[in-house]
Amino acid sequence: MRVCFHGAESTGKTLLARKLGAEWGYPVVREYGRTYAETRGTDFTLDCLLEIARRQDRLMREAAAKNPPLMLLDTDPLMTAAWSRMLFDTVPDELLAYPKAELYLQFCPDVPWVPDGTRFFGTPELRAQFAAASQEMLDRTGVEYWTIAGDWDERERQVRAAVQSTWGTGGAA
Repeated sequence: MRVCFHGAESTGKTLLARKLGAEWGYPVVREYGRTYAETRGTDFTLDCLLEIARRQDRLMREAAAKNPPLMLLDTDPLMTAAWSRMLFDTVPDELLAYPKAELYLQFCPDVPWVPDGTRFFGTPELRAQFAAASQEMLDRTGVEYWTIAGDWDERERQVRAAVQSTWGTGGAA
């Protein structure tokens, strides 16, 4: 089962995916967009986003080839579609055509934003707009998702409950 951590920037997706992946002993597929931004900069074009999505898909396929029972995705091309909506007000069909996770966790921007040099949308208005764009991609593609909100402990509790409800084991190996 693939669980994708989805939503606005600076909402705890990466930290929680890494924590639970280490605890449960299952792979976490890193966010290639962050690697891209840290090595090539953040002056994105639409072609950059398409390249990011293709590389993200490749990383996910490589991890899936090992047939883990659970795989945590720090992002996927559907999140790149939300970036495309935010940056270019368009969503190429390619970004919506990639295979989808069995479960998406939509993280709300109700925790403090922390700038890190690669994040764009730090004002309350932009965070809300980005959350809406990411929600739009989930609704548009009809995937199963749970909304994750609240303080850090509550987010972790909700993620654990979502995985347990969907997968049935609570993530333990």
